[in-house]
Amino acid sequence: MPPMTAVRTRRHRAVRAVGATLAALALVAAALGGLAAWQNTYELRERAVTVRHGGRALDAVLALPEVGKGPFPLVVFVHGDGPVDATHDTFYRPIWESFARAGYASLSWSKPGVGGSPGDWLDQSMDDRAAEAVDAIAWARQRPDIDGRRIGLWGASQAGWVLPKIAAKDHGIRFVIAVSPAVNWHQQGRYNLLAELRRDGASETEVAAALRRRETGLELLARGAPYEEYVRAVGDPQGMTPARWRFVSKNHTADASADLPALRGTPVLLVLAGHDVNVDTADTEAGYRRLLPGPSLHVAHYPGATHGLVERAVEASSLRLTATAVFAPRSLFAKGFLADQRDFLASVDGEGAKG
Repeated sequence: MPPMTAVRTRRHRAVRAVGATLAALALVAAALGGLAAWQNTYELRERAVTVRHGGRALDAVLALPEVGKGPFPLVVFVHGDGPVDATHDTFYRPIWESFARAGYASLSWSKPGVGGSPGDWLDQSMDDRAAEAVDAIAWARQRPDIDGRRIGLWGASQAGWVLPKIAAKDHGIRFVIAVSPAVNWHQQGRYNLLAELRRDGASETEVAAALRRRETGLELLARGAPYEEYVRAVGDPQGMTPARWRFVSKNHTADASADLPALRGTPVLLVLAGHDVNVDTADTEAGYRRLLPGPSLHVAHYPGATHGLVERAVEASSLRLTATAVFAPRSLFAKGFLADQRDFLASVDGEGAKG
């Protein structure tokens, strides 16, 4: 047997080696934590505020430029589908920072039932959502740090049915940025269904079955059938809850064609992605060009982006998506997306100056 001193020496060296390794890992973890904290610190001032609508108090965030008292021009955010909070799980912050660098404030609020906001967003129609935004804009116009004459809208996806309704109710809207909007609810739904089936490699039989199921659902919606009848007709509801059925029943006839003319003459930036499985971008662009003729419509294409304007290569890998969101959140978006929006705002300011 080796002497006890030799055993103790080897054990001591092993302990020191383990200690050194743990210390190195701790340093790496601290460095990564510091990098994440730095990358998620934005050049703006966030203010928790309350927006009132219909007797309810909605939790909101007002993001102001880092310096100055204003009054600042304002971008009002209108969410897409789903239970979205004011920051969209921090997804909005790089956009807010980009706008803040251009001298703009941003306003966003949690949907009813999300965070501390009362109610249930699934009870809302697109008209309800528009009325909510109009109240938020009226609230913002009363603030001394906001320039009430220079308020515009930013909206994504489902917001495409809400933005023109807001403009029809509030004629003071200065500009609109529409990101991945659809025009017709039914057309968008069919496109999305087929695009996802193709992406997932569905067979012809599976595609035909999915389309039959869809037609059954549309027939039931058309005659206002209750959720229980829908389940009896299709079997497995596949995620369609009673609340979601009520929401779809209220909104499935949405078609922006009737409301988009309210935006004629208003500067509109239409943002479209090249890998959008949710929205038929060719149909959307054709509809916007037909209904909003003239130089006020600006169209920006991002061939490598998905529906959320995230680079497809990033979104395709959950590991890369998570790492980018944590350590480089500004790099989530398609190249040029943030800068192009700032350029659009500058052009709007220029047109205002000429006027």
